Amino acid sequence: MFDVTQANTRGLANHGWLSSRHTFSFGHYYNPNQVGFSDLRVINDDRVAPGQGFGKHPHNDMEIFSYVLEGALAHKDSMGTGSVILPGDVQLMSAGTGVAHSEFNDSQSEGVHFLQIWIVPAQRGTQPRYQQRNFSTEEKRGRLRLVLSPDGAEDSLQIGQDARVYAGLFDGAETATLSLPPQRYAYVHVARGTVSLNGQVLHEGDGVRIRQEEQLVFSDGQDAEVLVFDLRPHELPQMP
Repeated sequence: MFDVTQANTRGLANHGWLSSRHTFSFGHYYNPNQVGFSDLRVINDDRVAPGQGFGKHPHNDMEIFSYVLEGALAHKDSMGTGSVILPGDVQLMSAGTGVAHSEFNDSQSEGVHFLQIWIVPAQRGTQPRYQQRNFSTEEKRGRLRLVLSPDGAEDSLQIGQDARVYAGLFDGAETATLSLPPQRYAYVHVARGTVSLNGQVLHEGDGVRIRQEEQLVFSDGQDAEVLVFDLRPHELPQMP
């Protein structure tokens, strides 16, 4: 069963330096029908102006990852991490007992476009961790590359939840199939382009809640980039 959220129904926050589309309720945007899915709590599609960004602010007990689509995102945190996140990079910050961080556009002339995604953890009060890895275009071209998993399988980043996240690039005749384990939910987010999912055309920014499906088939992409979440079978995020 597919439940599609169209891109143009998402929340919008426009602060001049930041334009952000919220798939789920976030900040001043609240939709009682969009407060998350399974353990997935936030998908923010952020575009940040040159030299601007989010000043230092705290988080705790949340698995937060950033996925850069265009530009460069500079990250600094209270764990002593300093890095620049580029297209192809996946950055995961497990906030645990508490961490403060800042995120700024690393360029003074070009914008940065990235997704910030939150997944609730399996347990509270863990040791904060930072991970970052580049997944090349070749690894994702015409297939679904595992980028996050609870056990770090296939050289993916290790997330503190029973969730798996895949990234894929599809264009033209490229196709890929993901088999879902029994009694699992899934969520698909189209980061850019268009793609068919089990024959249904999806556009940039669209999202799909998926229940009671055995296979997901991606095809007929047009410069498409997708994220696929394999999730526990419950409806709304619940903190442990």
